[in-house]
Amino acid sequence: MDGTTLGRTSLLCTLLLWAFQVCSGGVTVNVTPKVEVLKGETAKLPCTYTVSPTPSNTVVEWYIEEHDTRKRVAFSQGGEGKSDAGTLLSGRVTIGEDFSLTITSVQPSDELVFYCQVTAGLSGVGDAATMLKVFFAPEKPELTKPSSQAISVGETISSEIGTCVTMNGHPQPRIIWFKDDQPLPEVKDRKEKTNMISSVVKEASGLSTVKSTLYMQPKKADKDSVFQCTVEYSMPGDQIKQKKSDPITLNLNYPSEKATFSLLNTDPIKEGDVVTMKCETDGNPQPEFDFTKDGKAIAGQGGLLLLKSVKRTEGGVYKCTATDFDNLDADLSGTITLSVNYIDPVNVTPAEPQVVKLGDNVEWQCKTKASAGHTVQWKKGSEVLSQDGMLSIQEVSYDKAGEYMCVGAVPSVPGLTAQASVNLTVKGKPMIEAPVIGVVGMEGDTVTLKCAVYGFPVPQFTWKPSGKESVSVRGNKAVSALTLQATAEVMKDGVTCEVSNEYGTDSKTFLVSLKRAIDSADRADKQQGGSSGVVIAVVVCVLLLLLMVALIYFLNKKSKLPCSKKDKKEVATGEVNNDIVVEMKTDKANEEAGLLNKRPSTEQ
Repeated sequence: MDGTTLGRTSLLCTLLLWAFQVCSGGVTVNVTPKVEVLKGETAKLPCTYTVSPTPSNTVVEWYIEEHDTRKRVAFSQGGEGKSDAGTLLSGRVTIGEDFSLTITSVQPSDELVFYCQVTAGLSGVGDAATMLKVFFAPEKPELTKPSSQAISVGETISSEIGTCVTMNGHPQPRIIWFKDDQPLPEVKDRKEKTNMISSVVKEASGLSTVKSTLYMQPKKADKDSVFQCTVEYSMPGDQIKQKKSDPITLNLNYPSEKATFSLLNTDPIKEGDVVTMKCETDGNPQPEFDFTKDGKAIAGQGGLLLLKSVKRTEGGVYKCTATDFDNLDADLSGTITLSVNYIDPVNVTPAEPQVVKLGDNVEWQCKTKASAGHTVQWKKGSEVLSQDGMLSIQEVSYDKAGEYMCVGAVPSVPGLTAQASVNLTVKGKPMIEAPVIGVVGMEGDTVTLKCAVYGFPVPQFTWKPSGKESVSVRGNKAVSALTLQATAEVMKDGVTCEVSNEYGTDSKTFLVSLKRAIDSADRADKQQGGSSGVVIAVVVCVLLLLLMVALIYFLNKKSKLPCSKKDKKEVATGEVNNDIVVEMKTDKANEEAGLLNKRPSTEQ
């Protein structure tokens, strides 16, 4: 092999070796395929790479794709990152030491494909794409009804039901219509009876406003239907969320098919009540109504017939009739038979006030009539005295004087009553109630005494001694209140109240005492009551002791007791076992004198 051939062979080998090194090397770039972020927040797009063999100089660049053309927004070379001017992201984008791209205040317009490109000299060039997704929840949808008049059932063209608008959402949200909580199929063909017309407006902010209008040919059954719209939108993490509008109902016009005439009063009707009758149909709007009573026309107000302070003569058959020109064949009428309960005024015999003498008899009779079964009661205050309409009082006393009431009632009709009253006056000699002791703090104080007396005619009062007096009269009872000074004479003798009328007289003395004296007497009574048991116990013990002494004396007198010295000796020697031995002195006279407090007898 000559030198030329050897040189060429060496050069070829060198070229082959270089080509092998280049082909066997390369650049691998790793990114996150999709990054999700909310509008206004910060997005971070990571980028890592591997290069083999390791180059001496590597450049990392971030690009966006606009109109099928890549445009660089940031790059890093030699460990220094910079952003490019004049781009969509200028001022909001930085590249970090880890080559990640950070975007602040993300906007919907930033939703682009981002490329991370790595250039590594002879090792080559590599890149990878990241999709940035931006999200923003739309506002609550607003549902409004058309400003036009009510919708008529039976129209041949579809009518506007409502318009739903949701604003500022991204990505573009979707509107779904609901009727009675059931979703309506989305129909865009205007030839269909139910259809929706939608539109989208892209705001300057990049957010979307969506509007949808619902059209229908409603039926009468839809008069109570509830309509709503819901906005459905996407959020990060493949979340699907919804927001509901406020509900609306339809204002439908539809013909009447039947009428209802009803009495609104729930309790039985009685004279004096306000009676309300209501006539209505199942159509909308309500037609005109005509009212009659027993065939004669009467005036109502709309569908209401009002009877104020109804009388028994207003009972009868009432009828309402409606005329609906959209359905003239329908029978739109109803009737009510009204019954008015009543009770006649109570008749009392004798009706005039009665004045009788003390001890006489008196009698009344009470009658009435009513539309239903009724009761008649005589009452004085809350006390029922008679249930049959007759009231008889024998041997009248002063406490029987006063007002008596006869009450007629219909139990089956609450509140239906009638009543009348009579007054009884009892005349006779005056009778003073038991006097009450007057109390003062000290002698010389002022005291007020009250003398209460029954009698008619009203008796004359005379106080001894006298003072400032006032008299009040209620029925057969008169009360005289006397105010005077509690002098020593008053404290000693008391004050006398004398009363008299044409039938006789009566008098009572009122005592006046010091308050502390009364309190001391009360305490003494309490102490005496508390110690009475102790006193009784002491007395019983003394009596038993005296009885025992007397018994011992009697037995000693009869020589029944072992009181001699011999007996005492036997006791001392223990010959008397379990018997009780009582030693008595032989000086019986002294004993008797000591125990019974008597002188010694000379006969002994």
